[in-house]
Amino acid sequence: MKVIICGAGQVGWQIARHLSGEKNDVTIVDMNGDLIRRATDALDVQGITGHASYPDVLERAGARDADMIIAATYSDEVNMVTCQVAHSVFGVPRKIARLRAQSYLTAIYSDLYRRDHMPIDVVISPEREVAEAAQQRLAAPAAFDTESFLGGQAQLLGITLEEDCPVVNTPLRQLTDLFSTLRAIVVGVRREGTLFAPEPGDQLFPADQIYVFSHTEDVNRTLEIFGKTTKKQERVVIIGGGNVGLAVALALEGREDRIRAKVIEKDRARAEVAADALERTIVLNGDGMDMTLLEEANIDRADAVLAVTDDDKTNLLAAVRAKMAGCPMAICLVNDPSLAPLMGPLDIDAYINPRATTVSSILRHIRHGRVRGVYSIGDAEAEVLEAQVLSTSPMSGKRVQDIDFPEGALIGAVMKGEKVIRPTGTTRIDEGDVVVIFALSADVPEVERLLQVSIDFF
Repeated sequence: MKVIICGAGQVGWQIARHLSGEKNDVTIVDMNGDLIRRATDALDVQGITGHASYPDVLERAGARDADMIIAATYSDEVNMVTCQVAHSVFGVPRKIARLRAQSYLTAIYSDLYRRDHMPIDVVISPEREVAEAAQQRLAAPAAFDTESFLGGQAQLLGITLEEDCPVVNTPLRQLTDLFSTLRAIVVGVRREGTLFAPEPGDQLFPADQIYVFSHTEDVNRTLEIFGKTTKKQERVVIIGGGNVGLAVALALEGREDRIRAKVIEKDRARAEVAADALERTIVLNGDGMDMTLLEEANIDRADAVLAVTDDDKTNLLAAVRAKMAGCPMAICLVNDPSLAPLMGPLDIDAYINPRATTVSSILRHIRHGRVRGVYSIGDAEAEVLEAQVLSTSPMSGKRVQDIDFPEGALIGAVMKGEKVIRPTGTTRIDEGDVVVIFALSADVPEVERLLQVSIDFF
């Protein structure tokens, strides 16, 4: 597949790394020559320096025979024009654009992206993706990472094991016997910085970070088995009233189980916009690191604090302040992945990386076969793929134990019709089933091959 990626920032870089690693023909375009050199030196990609929306630049990038263009520059307008030029001049079949401004994303204007208007096939909104991720973190406060699959019927949970975890030093095979009715399976373990897919005889140890697939109805029981207490979130303080903070507050207001939220926003104009948009949420104008203001927001009585300003360091410090003041749970928005190792020492419970959520969203739309969802884990260490099994897939009609999965891949859940089951070695994968597979990054191409449609399907 020939792909042009416009924008060599963190998102463009990660997408290029994924696609070039899978032997796709990737060209990356950016105005910054240093970023292009960094990409071409480190990755197996071609680089073009220039304006992504200029027809002559796209021509040099090979747009005439490109299969897809991904516009992920820092400018919404450049991304939109790039897709328009790619469609009108070069007839590029598939166009994906990252758009940040909420005005472009309002539902009443969705007609804008029709092929005869502004021909964008997929619009990715980082703010909306982050707001969704924040809600999922709040829904499973004991997990450091969480994502929904299979139409909300299955959940991926990232859990850090403590010394008092009741199932440490127990082989995974034995856990399956002990909790035979539990619809959950451990698919990944990160130990001393290394992520791997465990074998049935592997044991879990304190300080391990594990990834578990669980049926949504069994999430609380799963967390309890791994030594986590589950508590309903009723009071939340959101620090930062920009696009992300406002989106989260609006979503919390719309939930059936009523959650009391307070928003702290430093910029007065932005605080007024948030106050006008929200009905039941209290908006406080001030610095989220000001202890007096945190006390005014009753931070000591809050169940969680969500720090989502546009500055990583502010988010970290505000979260630390909130925990010092008595808030039991802190979630941070962190753009710089190199800050992730600080989360443990700072006692921050979970973090959201907007770039990782955006990369996951884009990958969801460029995978082969009938891939319905992709979630990127850690610093692109692994992926979780949700896909429908077609009759021509190499795994169709086989039992799990007979499928030639690579070492770094495990099947975490299977949906047959409307029913989600925990897979065992004897589970037969049939045409039409939807499977969720955890795969280390190096094994993703092989997993895709197992999911891929052969040419005779068409």
